[in-house]
Amino acid sequence: MDLFDIVGPIMVGPSSSHTAGAVKIGSISRKLLGEDVVKADIYFHGSFHATGKGHGTDKAIVAGLLGLGVDDVNIPNSFEFARQRGLDFKITGVDLGDVHPNTVKLILKGKSGKSLEIVASSVGGGRIQVCEIDGLCAKFSGDYPTLIVHNHDEPGHVSKVTALLSEMKVNIATMQLYRSGRGGNTVMVIECDQEVPTEAIKCLEALEGIVKVTYLSLEEKNV
Repeated sequence: MDLFDIVGPIMVGPSSSHTAGAVKIGSISRKLLGEDVVKADIYFHGSFHATGKGHGTDKAIVAGLLGLGVDDVNIPNSFEFARQRGLDFKITGVDLGDVHPNTVKLILKGKSGKSLEIVASSVGGGRIQVCEIDGLCAKFSGDYPTLIVHNHDEPGHVSKVTALLSEMKVNIATMQLYRSGRGGNTVMVIECDQEVPTEAIKCLEALEGIVKVTYLSLEEKNV
């Protein structure tokens, strides 16, 4: 147990799980999309759906999608900000099956037409876990710069990706591999100790057999 577990995050309440966690999910989803969100279909599961309105989870998730932080006093005004900024959103309930009770599914569209589907859970104390991206398992916390590489299930892709990161002096903290089935779609989730250069991401996207590269940067910048 550390100090964070005792005192919790600096945030606008009332709940670290239902409010701070929801803001973080929205914020990370926006960063993964890589641009302003113009349309969001928000599906709350379990406790998020049952008690979220009373805890402000609905306003918190929208605040995160707008780029507000967990300590922003404007979180309660996020619906009005969304209207001002042209974010069209819809919130409904859904049963996502055997997942954490504080889970949400987001289907997002960006201003350039980019899309992202993400399932994420608020697991307590403002911490979150991303569970799926675009229908494939991709478990990570959002606490590290993270690469999500979708590729064909063929030999050699893992070694090519790790070799390129080594060449760019990027150290891998953790790496997970998932696939939909043998010979199908696969995903690498790579948490890194430092930010991944834009040049490296472009090189990864150009590799044969790579379908899509999504990157979570922790640097503060406008998207």
